[in-house]
Amino acid sequence: MIETYNIYCDESCHLEHDDSPVMVIGGIWCKKNISKKICCDIRDIKEKHHLRRGCELKWNTVSKSKIGFYKDIISYFFHNDLNFRAVVASKRNLRHEDYSQTHDQWYYKIYYQTLINIINSYNIYNIFVDIKERRRGGVKVRKLKKVLSNKLYDFNEDIINNIQIVDSKDVEILQVADLLIGALGYLNKGLKTNSVKLELIEHIKLLSKKTLEKNTLPSEQKFNIFYWSGE
Repeated sequence: MIETYNIYCDESCHLEHDDSPVMVIGGIWCKKNISKKICCDIRDIKEKHHLRRGCELKWNTVSKSKIGFYKDIISYFFHNDLNFRAVVASKRNLRHEDYSQTHDQWYYKIYYQTLINIINSYNIYNIFVDIKERRRGGVKVRKLKKVLSNKLYDFNEDIINNIQIVDSKDVEILQVADLLIGALGYLNKGLKTNSVKLELIEHIKLLSKKTLEKNTLPSEQKFNIFYWSGE
């Protein structure tokens, strides 16, 4: 039976010269017919922790006073019908000129690597991308849709139904993606100054039963990580 899925994508440190050794692109996906319920459940968790239902959860706002809330969000992810995949791409060995590519073209290649293990040609997908660049955002998502459709031989655009830009503050599932991507980024930058963030990373390791520092099997569904070295 053909199913329709929503994929919620975010990225961290995607600029070429931002002093980060890695770029992380990731996506959370679930069946479309349960996406609204999941968003409502996340709002309920916010309310349980005396936060506004409309407040935005982000990796950058992780704090000691909210550690219980963020642990509950991560636990919710691992115990519900949500799946996650991320590509952690090293920027240390980028040689764009050797491959006659721009940084933007490399960025699309990593996005493709992120999504190709999620997308099944027998299903239909709506992809929601967090807004990054208001001026060029529309051009970028159209380009991404074209790249994905061509790579999947989806010339009639039957598999990739839609790609659109959204604001993460309006989409709770995308906020969870930001949280998981932020954790992987923090870990792979070698940062150790924030004990609360390190505690949250340990919580993810515990529930995922993974070190988070190695590739998972390509077939891993729940928490899939691929480390791209460029070698």
